Amino acid sequence: MNKQTEFVLRTIEERDVRFVRMWFTDVLGTLKSVAIAPAELEGAFDEGIGFDGSAIEGFARVYESDMVAKPDPATFQVLPWRDISPATGRMFCDILMPDGSPAYADPRYVLKRAMTRAADLGFTFYTHPEVEFFLFQPPVIPGEVPIPVDQSGYFDHTPQSTGSDFRRQAITMLEQMGISVEFSHHEGAPGQQEIDLRYADALTMADNIMTFRVVVKEVALSLGTVASFMPKPFTEYPGSGMHTHVSLFEGDTNAFYDASDPYHLSTTAKHFIAGLLKHAREITAVTNQWVNSYKRLVGGGEAPSYVCWGRNNRSALVRVPLYKPKKSASARVELRSIDSACNPYLAYALMLSAGLAGIEGEYELPPEAEDDVWSLTERERSALGIEPLPRNLDEAIRVMEDSELVADTLGDHVYDFFLRNKRAEFDEYRAQVTPFELRTSLPSL
Repeated sequence: MNKQTEFVLRTIEERDVRFVRMWFTDVLGTLKSVAIAPAELEGAFDEGIGFDGSAIEGFARVYESDMVAKPDPATFQVLPWRDISPATGRMFCDILMPDGSPAYADPRYVLKRAMTRAADLGFTFYTHPEVEFFLFQPPVIPGEVPIPVDQSGYFDHTPQSTGSDFRRQAITMLEQMGISVEFSHHEGAPGQQEIDLRYADALTMADNIMTFRVVVKEVALSLGTVASFMPKPFTEYPGSGMHTHVSLFEGDTNAFYDASDPYHLSTTAKHFIAGLLKHAREITAVTNQWVNSYKRLVGGGEAPSYVCWGRNNRSALVRVPLYKPKKSASARVELRSIDSACNPYLAYALMLSAGLAGIEGEYELPPEAEDDVWSLTERERSALGIEPLPRNLDEAIRVMEDSELVADTLGDHVYDFFLRNKRAEFDEYRAQVTPFELRTSLPSL
């Protein structure tokens, strides 16, 4: 028994934990949970917990349904919203086949595999997401426009408001679970909030994002509100993204930093950015995986629509922040397309793979986009070699279907299931008659 396992068992006894929830995600990023008694935990650490994989989205076919969830003791935390006696704990699980091999359908394993490839090249992949979401007044009724909890705007200070109370309680819970928060504030749309998580390696961060979503929804319910990570709930207001800052470290050295470069960007960083740009269209179906995601990417509202990079250019897909240009540890790049409703394990795996492809292939970084890309004409963008991101989920799927990088990163099983599921989603969506059509066409046609 290793030290982490001993720590978990000791903590469970000291904190009177009576229920331990085993968490994992399906291919679409939906959180799954099964609770076990503490008496079963030693067996779970040794052998895992068997379950029917055919009942989980994208996991297994009926005739190969037996799978095993094995808890990762390093992820143990007591759930603060269940912080009464008896308490409840949780751990993330790795999904295995009955013979103990990693399950090809486990999104956590997809990210682990990509990070192992980075480690083989000497790199550790760190991420820092800015997570946006909305708070609505209850009830939120499917098919009806939700009502935001306030009419505040970007950085508005609203004493004793629902948003302020919410952010304070959510941050307290996150930190009780070992998730460090860097910033929080009201975002640009009514009811919209942003909480930025402090840098961590990509696997820890993906676990943190899944925990973050649960904490946000639990705190919202406790305050009599409803939280949603839907990318674009309102036509007239900006949507919710998850701008993610990334960097590669070689030990304690930031591989993206070069003091002698005018941008303070190393050759490694430039190749990484070039990889993100070259493969951006291919990975968009995963970083923006829902039909609604593309309403956010229409343009404006600081959501990118075109494949380009820039320094301090918020219309660019990839931005190089200039906050601390002489501090080596802060050198990083920011991908701005990704939204907060994606599966973070798959999205981060693809972001990493795209960047590593740029490094290994020594991709050349195209010229920086210095203008507001939205204000240029199509002809001007074409002359600059600036391609559009996919304009809808169907287009994103078609680009992903031709991507060797995405297929290799996700593995055949996840790749095939994801494409099938997204095609079905878009086919159902395109058959719908929308309020827009009824409003504009019914009276005149």
